Amino acid sequence: MATDGTIQVPDGRTVGFADFGNPGQTAVLWCHGGPGCRLGPVYVAPTAVDERIRLIGIDRPGYGLSTAQPGRSIADWVGDALAVADHRSIDSFATIGLSTGGAYALAVAALAADRVTGAVVCCSLTDMRHDPARNTMSRPHALAVWEAGDRDAAMAAAEASHGIDGTKIIESADGPPLPPSDQAMLQHPWGRHWMAALPDMFAHGVEGYTDDRLADGDGWTTFNVADISCPVIVLHGSADVIADPIHARHTASIVANAELRIVWSRALQHRGPHRPSTHRHLS
Repeated sequence: MATDGTIQVPDGRTVGFADFGNPGQTAVLWCHGGPGCRLGPVYVAPTAVDERIRLIGIDRPGYGLSTAQPGRSIADWVGDALAVADHRSIDSFATIGLSTGGAYALAVAALAADRVTGAVVCCSLTDMRHDPARNTMSRPHALAVWEAGDRDAAMAAAEASHGIDGTKIIESADGPPLPPSDQAMLQHPWGRHWMAALPDMFAHGVEGYTDDRLADGDGWTTFNVADISCPVIVLHGSADVIADPIHARHTASIVANAELRIVWSRALQHRGPHRPSTHRHLS
């Protein structure tokens, strides 16, 4: 069972968290996807605890139990993460970031390098200043939000693609359909747990998602990956159609000490000579 709680940070906002482990275990701050919430680790937590790993999920502003923070940057969230770690009496920890959360996992590693022992970015978006990766993004889910004239217009675009409560999230608005591996995941207990958390993900409507997109739209300008000193693993599926593997390749190319691991899928057999390799690539 997780310890579900909230803290108040200096600017008066509430930050929600869920601690899935025990004192003395290796702490890992879980940076959820967009959308997502602190409950992301719920399915894998029992296995993690058995391996003496303590996963702590944290709601970014506008998700779950956390107050929205319009205008926030990626780097702004680092203070929230450190506040939760301090509240749970955790001095050093690793970070893991899924999808949108990858940037936040790296930002903590860059801006709190003395406390972060390692980072994993999984199926994550890269620095959006890299046009080849940016050009792979969905228009309804990303480009339309980035191109909106203001936050209200961006929220309207996000609501059009997701629904105010997330009910449209599985609909494919454009691009290729989800590969068989992703479709199977949605039927897997992990996928069912993820879907069950939708009410928390959209507790504030689309505020959290909108502010995520607005924060990453200009790229990684509020932290410097050159300041990351810990080992980093960049993990990605070769069949990912939400964040194309080009994101992982670029991240691994700009982060020192990064190891790129692309998990090959038979779904890409038809792509011929350009399919990703199956071996580990050190970058």
